[in-house]
This record gives sequence, C-alpha cells and structure tokens, in this order.
Amino acid sequence: MATKTAEMGTPPDTTPAGHGAAAVLAVAERLYAMKPDWVVFFREVLGVDGIVRRAFPKPKALTRFECSPEYARIREMLDDLRTQQRDQAVGRESQRVITVRMPRSLHESLKAEAGKMRISINTLCISKLLKMLDDSDIGDLVVRNGAGPMTPK
Repeated sequence: MATKTAEMGTPPDTTPAGHGAAAVLAVAERLYAMKPDWVVFFREVLGVDGIVRRAFPKPKALTRFECSPEYARIREMLDDLRTQQRDQAVGRESQRVITVRMPRSLHESLKAEAGKMRISINTLCISKLLKMLDDSDIGDLVVRNGAGPMTPK
C-alpha cells in the first residue's frame, strides 16, 4: 500500500537554500498546503530526518530556532492538522510501542486528566510528548540523570 507521502509527492525543494528559519517555514507551509496526515507533516518537518533537523543540526542552532516565531507557526500547523484529522480515517504510518515506567500516582493523574478530557491516556501522552520542553527543562533532565543526551540503541 502506498504511503500518503508517496500519493501526494514530497513538497518541492525540500532542502532550503539558506537554511534559515524563513526557508524552513516556507517548506513547511508548502507541505501544509497539501493537507497531509499530521504524522507525515511531523516526520517531514520536525522528525529526526526532517527539514528542521537538517537545517539546524547543531543543538544551539536548533534551540534558537525552536524559540522563533517560524517554529511557533510550524507548531500551529501541526496542531491544526492533528485537530482536523482526529476523527478522520486516513492511512497511518506504522506505529511503534514504547514502555514508560512511572510511579502509580503519575499514572493515576494522567488517567484522571484523560478522563476529564474524554480522551485516551495514549492520546494525552502523545500530545504531551509533542509539547516543547524549554531549555531549563532539558538542563534539569541532563543534570538529574547525570549523563548527556542518550542515543537510541
């Protein structure tokens, strides 16, 4: 079965010439105009091999970009696609499963929050995972764990 990206084609000129925030936003806007599945938009723009990571490969440059109005607009586009497609049946990217260990009290808190919002815990957790951590949050994580960034095995 063909993927949504293959059906729609990739956006033209997916590598911005200037590697600047405006060029990255222009690519994201072209893809957004094609109304892709939110997963496709995330993968192509914000994913590990997406245009943002290719344009800003250094952590400091990526952090600066994540504080820009262009990045805020990209997040708005992502949120809009997620909202539009929440109830639509569309072809999905294959999914992966992770196991997250947490205290029972945190699980109960997430369960209660999801219940109040009338959404699944999975949907709530994905939404929370997509929210941006600020620099102080990331610094706290690194200091608490006593290690630098971890790489997948």
